[in-house]
Amino acid sequence: MREQRQQKSDDMIFGIRAVIEAINSGKEVDKVLLQKGERGDLFKEAFDLIRQHQIPFQYVPVEKLNRITRKNHQGVIAFISPVSFYDIENLLPGLFEEGKNPVILVLDQVTDVRNFGAIVRTAECAGVHAVLVPDKGAARINADAVKTSAGALHLMPVCRTRDLKKSVLFLQQSGLKVIAATEKSSENYIKSDYTGPVAIVMGSEEFGIDRQILDLADDRVQIPILGNIQSLNVSVAAGLLVYEVVRQRAELND
Repeated sequence: MREQRQQKSDDMIFGIRAVIEAINSGKEVDKVLLQKGERGDLFKEAFDLIRQHQIPFQYVPVEKLNRITRKNHQGVIAFISPVSFYDIENLLPGLFEEGKNPVILVLDQVTDVRNFGAIVRTAECAGVHAVLVPDKGAARINADAVKTSAGALHLMPVCRTRDLKKSVLFLQQSGLKVIAATEKSSENYIKSDYTGPVAIVMGSEEFGIDRQILDLADDRVQIPILGNIQSLNVSVAAGLLVYEVVRQRAELND
């Protein structure tokens, strides 16, 4: 059977050879879904290439692939990102060399695409230098994310990491103060000092920040909740914290 190379949308490619060609051509692959139990030399070639390029992948039942497309996907579907990803360990030293006072926004398990886009939009407006996300358990950067960000995703460096805890530790060891926003804290977020190099960690509305990352934080801060609903939308919460950075640094320079 002739292999299908059509795309259902601009951000999806399916078919083993089509995915191999996309990776080899340098396309920024966000994630690959692989059919459980699939075998064969060409499938192995694709898998080896995915591992070589450290592309996030997931094994899924064939039924899930069939729900995404009814075309001949051959057990492989790749999602193409509209933006390039950065390595935080390469990006951060450059910020210091440029004389910047780094602000890094770390998003732990924030999976809603529109929330993610809104966060990046606000972060870019507030002068945040980069957003750090895990390569698994994070929102897909697709057309909806770009639209919600009002194009900010084309301006804001997004750093992706296989080990978020390790990357947060790197930020801390590089001189950034790690501030985690959590309802488990009793410290009002405006009481923390954001004037030096800082990494602000936001967790998902459902799960919060992973305990291992929370334990690394230099400060844990809380946004006061005065009403009956016990949590803010994460994009609103992120906006409050990054603009507290703006406020404190502006006062320092007055």
